[in-house]
Amino acid sequence: MNRGPTWFNITSIALGFSFLYLPIVILVIFSFNASRLVTVWGGFSTKWYGALLHNQQLLDAAWVTLRVGFAAATIATVLGTIGALVLARMGRFMGRSLFSGMIYAPLVMPDVILGLSLLLLFVAINQDRGFWTVMLAHTTFCMCYVAVVVQSRLVGFDRSLEEAAMDLGCPPVKTFFLITLPLILPGVLAGWMLAFTLSLDDLVIASFTTGPGATTLPMKIYSQVRLGVTPEINAVCTILVALVTVGVVAASIVTKHRTVRRQRDEQLAAAGA
Repeated sequence: MNRGPTWFNITSIALGFSFLYLPIVILVIFSFNASRLVTVWGGFSTKWYGALLHNQQLLDAAWVTLRVGFAAATIATVLGTIGALVLARMGRFMGRSLFSGMIYAPLVMPDVILGLSLLLLFVAINQDRGFWTVMLAHTTFCMCYVAVVVQSRLVGFDRSLEEAAMDLGCPPVKTFFLITLPLILPGVLAGWMLAFTLSLDDLVIASFTTGPGATTLPMKIYSQVRLGVTPEINAVCTILVALVTVGVVAASIVTKHRTVRRQRDEQLAAAGA
């Protein structure tokens, strides 16, 4: 018998969410603090956002981070989707265990080990470290997260839709782009958002693979925090939180809209049948 939520459950959930999100709320509030002392409230002010616009080092680091995140998430989404299709559709083939292990390895591998191994690789091939090495490194570990998300979407996929399209003469490649991809698009978008967020957040791997002129925002924030937190850091972190929140909300709205439209189309098809 379901008696509904208990006070213990409600309290546990409230404490858990408070532990996770209260520090972020405090950071956002103190980004509007008029005082330069981040622990002393001096009144409401937006002057630190104006000061942020004149902090060229933080702006350059933020621009590098956004470019790396967008490029790495896009490439990782393409490669991760292909890997998910191979694992979900190819069945058992020679080397499947090795292929699957290589995709999932970055999920459990410590960032220090992954960053150091990539550093040794770039040194061995005499590759100058900079924007491209950071982007390739982020693509490497973001790809496995995309593969997991997309593969979970493909597991419950109704393959009869693809078979019906191919029976009507649609080539396999065209079937994928017209039938399969639109249906798994919410999973692909979720994988892209996850990869983009992971790239924005990365510090360890970027520290190993970066070079002159490719300092990411987490690296810049970490180097400044060691000398003390400044209001500009609170402001730039608040902007990042806002960007990620807007992206997550937008992806949720698009996913919900597509789900509702698909359910409506299925109901209309069932009614017509």
